Amino acid sequence: MKKCLLTIVISLIAIVSNSATKYPYRDANLPIEQRVEDLLSRMTLEEKAGQLVCLMGWDSYRINGKKVTTSEKFRHEVDSLHVGMYWAVFRADPWTRKTIANGLNPVLAAEAANAMQRYAIENTRLGIPIFLAEEAPHGHMAIGATVFTTGLGMAATWDTDLMRQVGEVIGKEIRLQGGHISYGPVLDLAREPRWSRVEETLGEDPYLSSEMGAAMVKGLGGGDLSLPYSTIATLKHFIAYGTTEGGQNGARSIVGPRELKQVFLPPFKRVIDAGALSVMTSYNSLDGIPCTSNRELLTDVLRDEWNFDRGIVVSDLFSIHGLKGTHRTAQSLQDAAIQALLAGVDVDLGGNCFSRLIEAVKSGIVDETALDQAVRRVLKLKFEMGLFEHPYVETKRAGKEVNNAYAISLSRQAARESITLLKNDGTLPLSKDLNVAVIGPNADNVYNMLGDYTAPQPEGKVVTVLKGIQAIVGSNQCVYAKGCAIRDTLDYDIPAAIQAANQADVVIAVVGGSSARDFKTSYEETGAATAEQHFISDMECGEGFDRATLDLLGRQMELLEALKKTGKPLVVVYIEGRPLNKNWADENANALLSAYYPGEQGGNAIADVLFGDFNPAGRLPVSVPRHVGQLPVYYNKPSPVAHDYVEMTAKPLYPFGYGLSYTTFEYSDLNITSSGISFKITNTGTRTGDEVAQLYVRNTGASVVQPERQLVAFERITLQPGESRTVTFYFKDIDLNIVNDKMQWATEGQYEFLVGSSSQDIRLTL
Repeated sequence: MKKCLLTIVISLIAIVSNSATKYPYRDANLPIEQRVEDLLSRMTLEEKAGQLVCLMGWDSYRINGKKVTTSEKFRHEVDSLHVGMYWAVFRADPWTRKTIANGLNPVLAAEAANAMQRYAIENTRLGIPIFLAEEAPHGHMAIGATVFTTGLGMAATWDTDLMRQVGEVIGKEIRLQGGHISYGPVLDLAREPRWSRVEETLGEDPYLSSEMGAAMVKGLGGGDLSLPYSTIATLKHFIAYGTTEGGQNGARSIVGPRELKQVFLPPFKRVIDAGALSVMTSYNSLDGIPCTSNRELLTDVLRDEWNFDRGIVVSDLFSIHGLKGTHRTAQSLQDAAIQALLAGVDVDLGGNCFSRLIEAVKSGIVDETALDQAVRRVLKLKFEMGLFEHPYVETKRAGKEVNNAYAISLSRQAARESITLLKNDGTLPLSKDLNVAVIGPNADNVYNMLGDYTAPQPEGKVVTVLKGIQAIVGSNQCVYAKGCAIRDTLDYDIPAAIQAANQADVVIAVVGGSSARDFKTSYEETGAATAEQHFISDMECGEGFDRATLDLLGRQMELLEALKKTGKPLVVVYIEGRPLNKNWADENANALLSAYYPGEQGGNAIADVLFGDFNPAGRLPVSVPRHVGQLPVYYNKPSPVAHDYVEMTAKPLYPFGYGLSYTTFEYSDLNITSSGISFKITNTGTRTGDEVAQLYVRNTGASVVQPERQLVAFERITLQPGESRTVTFYFKDIDLNIVNDKMQWATEGQYEFLVGSSSQDIRLTL
């Protein structure tokens, strides 16, 4: 009898399993919309809510030698919560406590992704594959993946084709390991340099951010999820997050409705049009409304005005919780979940507020159709990506193709193109027969090269400035001394630095800041570092590390002054995540460069520039202030032009778009036609070099106040000595619209066109 019952049970399971495979949503030949509706109709309320939950994933696996299995925690979450999405499965850093020893290399990452998919597909009622979302602002944040220069450095290249290529590498490395969603690019406009996350942005200008962000997204697949390495690009952070009051991360932003519409929204619109399929809300509030519960932005603008129905909106980590705990606009977590869902949020990142929607629907507080619409969007993207047919990846390919020779070469090229020469009295480029002293806290520090959102690095993968210089001149011609730490005033040996300088023909001082996280650092639940530490790390930038000043910290100024007194030629290199104070270096150094956080090949790239193997052409994506009392100093402020202070000029130390070269360029022959503006650029120097031609517009006579000038086009071109080339910017590529006094987009006023090499170095006017 027992045997008979067992046979019946097995038969019933087989029938159910077999019938499930015949459900219409399993049929790849049917239209995706039909498959989505069929699957949605079969889901319970609990299963629907689960698809909108994106939990933290780095504890979802267990490593047993060369085999990776799912963790008990993961299996329990999938069984009980029906989780449809995980975030940061492959992430490794001090916050997650994942290291090279206990984290995932590319092969193990692919194994983990396959194991997680297999469990979700084979052990749930409907077999819905899961989405894996990964941080990728300047490379996939995973062990072994390629680390590029941070967003600010990429913006400094002013090279959209390079940006697209970087996006292609990032997307491929994520997909090879089993990921699907990439978090980045960051489109916050960096108008407040004290803010901790300037390094992640693409600078202060909406047009530059738009073009560079669009190029990145095109590289990530441009929204064509049928491509093998296409990811769902997630734009961060919606919106006006980079101009918070006092530079405080997550504080309110004071932005008027016209400025929001004309300045802050267009980059997101442009990059969505380029194929971005996900938008992340921001932690800040606007006019009293938290961005995570702002229906006017997330529904009226994003969905209705921009037709973003194909894409999904994801909360920033725990930002739905923040409606109750931080902003205090929700009375309970269920209230917070309802506010976010009805505002237009589809996915709850990190938390589990959206599970509270189940009871809200059952009790009639929320209509189930609101839940269905969010689930429908998530499922549609899973079908578009083909996860129901191809949920698994080839593990061996991940090991062979992640951080391959091409990716490493591209990382070096990106760092080279980003490096911005700010001052040079002829000392650079250096002769390769010189004896060189390489000195400073950032001269030979691996993690200080990389920026925030970076995984632990295997030994030898990252090239420091010291190692890059040694590769060119050899160890015998190079002496090193750290001199001091970034912040710790007790960690210094300036006499040793002076001794090293006295042995050399030229001194290269590598100073600045750091976003390097430490295992001793404390972190908030959002992953942001907290500045209240029991020890002094180098970290003075990166999420959560807002600054009150922009000065060099620790004993770095003391070190620079001591090196100057040696009388040796002094080249100062800033490794930085924000525009730090460079007044002293501008006055006293023989040459000055900003290398941002240049990534894993940064040391080679900096050495290439210092010794003339690469002619620098990086241009500032942000203005460099003289003093925090000037802030804000972004170049495109509305008129009138700022007047001088009692103590100093109102002008920045270095303006937006500025950067020098080892050659010179001449502009001529400006012409305007019905289709565009053209002019000629000639390399009048003796070296091959790149010039970044910039076109600005000044609008006078408009119905509302406009910027004194606004970037509307740019192009980076390479010219041989004596070579000339005509550059043409077509009007169809130039957006001259403004938001007028009726809050409508319109072309009005009188336009003056300014062509030049920076926002202040205007060569031609028409």
